[in-house]
Amino acid sequence: MSALDIQQLRDTTPGCQSGIVHFNHAGASLPSQATLDAIIEQLRHEARDGPMEAGERGAVLVDKARRAAGQLLNTPASSIAFTSSGSTAWNMAFQALGPWQPGDRILVGRHEWGGNLASMALAVQAGAQVEVIPCDAAGAVCPVALEAMLDAHVKLIDLTWLPANSGLVNPAQAIGAVARRHAIPYFIDAGQAVGQVPVDVQALQCDVLKSAGRKHLRGPRGTALLYIRPDFLQHLNPVQRDVFSAPWTAEGFDLRNDARRFETSEVSFALLAGLGNALQEINRWGIERVWERVSQTSTRIREALRQLPQITLHDLGTTHSGLIAFNLAGWDSFELKRRLGLKRINIGANGIAYTPLDMQARGLASIARISVSPLNTDDDIEQLMTALGELSD
Repeated sequence: MSALDIQQLRDTTPGCQSGIVHFNHAGASLPSQATLDAIIEQLRHEARDGPMEAGERGAVLVDKARRAAGQLLNTPASSIAFTSSGSTAWNMAFQALGPWQPGDRILVGRHEWGGNLASMALAVQAGAQVEVIPCDAAGAVCPVALEAMLDAHVKLIDLTWLPANSGLVNPAQAIGAVARRHAIPYFIDAGQAVGQVPVDVQALQCDVLKSAGRKHLRGPRGTALLYIRPDFLQHLNPVQRDVFSAPWTAEGFDLRNDARRFETSEVSFALLAGLGNALQEINRWGIERVWERVSQTSTRIREALRQLPQITLHDLGTTHSGLIAFNLAGWDSFELKRRLGLKRINIGANGIAYTPLDMQARGLASIARISVSPLNTDDDIEQLMTALGELSD
């Protein structure tokens, strides 16, 4: 992306005009003015014409959003559902995979998102076992080790692709090849991947993939997308149903034959209008260009952090994402986040609950996190490094 491209992005993003340096895109990124306009315009129609009456217009916008999501993930629009959060999406798909039986095995990476592990509680109560796939020498999930673990009792392989507490990019495609070879369901938590790295669900060979709208997609909070492989749909029996997800037929209520069996009749058309605009924007820019820019910016930040002797980086793997986990000696991560905030610099901070298996394995109580976007500039980096240098003295 050229300097002119970056300036155009920033000029059309209100948050970039506020004087705040935003390095918390993995928590929630900054929406464009056009995304805000799309939300507000739908709300105006609802206020003027009546909320239900404006639903027809809203449904058209949701269809556009669904097609844009399909384009981004290389899949038909019919395999995309929209939900209120990434955790909701993952939990609904996981619960629909049941019922769970004693002896069932669920294989996860050491870096699994804490919310996904929490959702597995009912399966564990039913007798299922959650087991951790060993890591390779660089700290990534090991496909060879995974294959050695497989037997007839493995009911699910689940991978958090880009973990919240490190710069790791797990080998999602290689894991998918193992899962498909053994015909085992494969779920991907792509909450930090979609909108940051190219995501091709055909190449990944996953059965389910989810991501939040508020992160690298730059969509509004309260939105998320859920991909279901069409041939896998028959294996998912959602617990939550209504007249939209299971419409009335001559034989009674029956589940939809597409991913919308995970949606409900009550949705925020305004928020999905905003998500649709955000999806269309990233498709116009091109995800490959976005990923190239993120890689360049995060590399510069990592190099600068290594020049500060009080900084410890917590990167894993050989390929690194735009999430940079670190600690500053003498500082609690959450207090560091607060103090930088007083300097009008936003970063993130994560505790053990976010990635409990990996945090405990590495003896980490908390981490501070910088996460980048094409919106970030060299001036942003300079301000961040100046502030960290002052705090490390």
